[in-house]
Amino acid sequence: MANYADSSFCDTYFTTKLNTESWDEASDEEKTAALTMATDSIDRLNYLGEKTDPDQENQFPRDADTIVPEDIQKACAEIALRLLDGVDPEIEFENLSMVSQGYANVRSTYDRSQLPPHLVAGIVSVTAWRFLKPFLRDWRGLAINRVS
Repeated sequence: MANYADSSFCDTYFTTKLNTESWDEASDEEKTAALTMATDSIDRLNYLGEKTDPDQENQFPRDADTIVPEDIQKACAEIALRLLDGVDPEIEFENLSMVSQGYANVRSTYDRSQLPPHLVAGIVSVTAWRFLKPFLRDWRGLAINRVS
């Protein structure tokens, strides 16, 4: 499976951003692993349209496109950066159910009436989520087709 972004794309993209030390200091193997995990998390979502080729491994390109949109590549880079920063998707998901946490006489209480949609979807970066969101199907919609 090909990743949505490669190290060359990310190196260029991250020159315009602050706080990318975890990317800059990662080995080539770590970068590739992070990009693979990022691609996997992107591919788990439900997107508008159809794959360009029904037999392609990844979700993108879609419809008549022949290339992966730049925003998908940026989302992949952002997720990879967060993973290299040490963000664990499993821990983030488990923390969604935490209502209160305390140590000694210090306590934090969290409002869980509105869960962050990017974490529920398994995307560890809100920046990546903003890049991905325009491509997603509306989960509240229902498509009905009349067939004769």
